Amino acid sequence: MNEAVLCALGNSRARIGRIDGADVVDTRSVDLTPEAQLDAALAELIVAAGGAPAMVIASVNPPAQTALERRLVAAGDVAGVYVAGRDLPIPVDTALTDPTTVGHDRLLCAYAAYKRAQGACVVIDVGTAITVDFVDGEGVFHGGAIAPGVGAMLRSLPQSAPRLPEVAWGRAELVDGPFGRDTRSAMLVGVRAAAVGMAHLLVDQYAEFFGAYPRIIATGGDATDLFGEDEIIEQILPDLQLVGLADICRDALTPGGPGGARAGGS
Repeated sequence: MNEAVLCALGNSRARIGRIDGADVVDTRSVDLTPEAQLDAALAELIVAAGGAPAMVIASVNPPAQTALERRLVAAGDVAGVYVAGRDLPIPVDTALTDPTTVGHDRLLCAYAAYKRAQGACVVIDVGTAITVDFVDGEGVFHGGAIAPGVGAMLRSLPQSAPRLPEVAWGRAELVDGPFGRDTRSAMLVGVRAAAVGMAHLLVDQYAEFFGAYPRIIATGGDATDLFGEDEIIEQILPDLQLVGLADICRDALTPGGPGGARAGGS
């Protein structure tokens, strides 16, 4: 899979890109509806990859995955369709009570982070939801926490308290300083503090559990806005899940590598 297009399917959006040597390039986010929008974006990447690459999918959205696989096979523009966790193993050991319940997005981020940290690490993934996950020094995924993302928090406030205004989240909306001088800015300060404060609290708890301070890696669409100037963050990798997808593709090509012999296609 020297040439592969990558697609990480979320609940409402997909993050896509392609493998170019050792790098993941041409990354972007695309809405899942209408389907034609995602198909057009993937077609551009297929052409950029030189035609007939492998298509590698990670998904937390089974209906969207099934529909996309069906469209890709019908179009016949790719050499094969591979799904993380089904055709390509994600070689991550876990300490979870039921490993089947964890999303492949979290496992891929954990795998990519551990490979780069070469030791214990925390992955803070900031998107529709915020996850803060711990991987120990042996690469074992311990799980972590899931909370609403800042956009979800802002949307929920007017629903619970109708007198509060609807406020969007984005770089242009950020407020300098700790004080919200009006209702709108107070909401922005509040959700940012909730997200960052939660991450700091959990990192401290994970460090206490581990007995040392792990490396902290942030990813996701809102990572730079929330943690771009945060001293505890050692690295921001916005496309960590796609990097993890690329990693398991390379594993599949490595003789004796993690799960390589088990890879297949549809």
